[in-house]
Amino acid sequence: MISARVVYQELRSFITSSYILKISVNPFCSSSIGGGGGEEEHVYSDVPRPGKKWERKPYPTPMKTLIRRAKSQKQLQKENPCRIIEKAPDNGLLVPELVDVAQHVYLARDSLLRGLSLLFHFHADTICVHRCRFCREVHIGQTGHEIKTCEGSKGASRNALHTWRRGGIRDIIYFPKCYHIYDRAMNPRVGHKERFETPRLPAVVELCIQAGLDLQNYPTKRRSKPVYSIEGRVVDFDPTEDDDGQSFITIADNNNTIMFSEEDSMSELATKTLQSYLEMKIGVEEMMKEYITWTCGYCTTVQVGPKGHKVRGCKATAHQYRDGLHAWQEATVDDLIGPNYVWHVSSSRPRRSPLELKNELKRFYGKAPAVVELCVQMGAPVPPQYMSMMRLDVVSPSLDEYDLVA
Repeated sequence: MISARVVYQELRSFITSSYILKISVNPFCSSSIGGGGGEEEHVYSDVPRPGKKWERKPYPTPMKTLIRRAKSQKQLQKENPCRIIEKAPDNGLLVPELVDVAQHVYLARDSLLRGLSLLFHFHADTICVHRCRFCREVHIGQTGHEIKTCEGSKGASRNALHTWRRGGIRDIIYFPKCYHIYDRAMNPRVGHKERFETPRLPAVVELCIQAGLDLQNYPTKRRSKPVYSIEGRVVDFDPTEDDDGQSFITIADNNNTIMFSEEDSMSELATKTLQSYLEMKIGVEEMMKEYITWTCGYCTTVQVGPKGHKVRGCKATAHQYRDGLHAWQEATVDDLIGPNYVWHVSSSRPRRSPLELKNELKRFYGKAPAVVELCVQMGAPVPPQYMSMMRLDVVSPSLDEYDLVA
């Protein structure tokens, strides 16, 4: 007679082998168990879910890596208390490879805003942008959706349904502002009493200025010699050298700018606008690898520079314990360029119902940045990096059969 232990072991080995076989043949798995050299399929790259208001944003760099980096810097100061800072831009010099990138990003941002304004001006009857009255939810489509995700005022009384009204360009994309820094090496922080005297500008533009872009209204100190570090303090032995001339970049040189024309069709205008958005985002990612940017862990405030500012203006969770100071941490691209993710409306979905997106079917819908969704609906091709996020290969069922889907 077979014992129960033998039956359990045979059943366990059968389930394990079946599970491994299912993973190895899964087309949506990023890698196979056997380690074969086959081409990997795209996995669903869902957008980061917005955290709770009382929770801190996740750290882009793990905390152990930050601690290890801080210990190595402290050990370097002990071994060599008086040294020349060799790495740019920490030594006050520019990174030569990123000077042209700063120009391209600045011009791409202007092209993006111009393209959006032309789309809204010449194709206002085709573009349908809706925003919620009580929260920051945005929808691009003929009518608003029925997905219950409203977290605004009195959302419980409305069963988390959105109250839609007409939207505009500011709802498609937004650029948070930060304080302008004249000397990022010697005076990297803005004090609380200096908040009204220091100009503010979009963080993307400030990042371009610190990377080498020169604008007339925002002067910046440029150096030809690196600064010193003496026992952790930055010292400049040549403070009189000040190059305020606008000689690094000439904004009039716009050979790489995407040109728009009133004779462009709607699809051509949308394609050029989407191209400007992608070029700007790629350039910002490249500059952020060298130039540090900061964001508050509880609110949307950002700052470009070696350190965050000391303005006591945070009103998020536990700001009383910080005396209104921001909880600075490393920023991401989405903090500098607000993508404002929206639900994707598939062009193949029938437009028979007054509200296209249903709350019961939300797990079958994809998302995309509002700029990408708007340009795709206007006729631009879907960028490859957003195909998985938009879930183009998923066919949503009807309302009478969604509960039959596993």
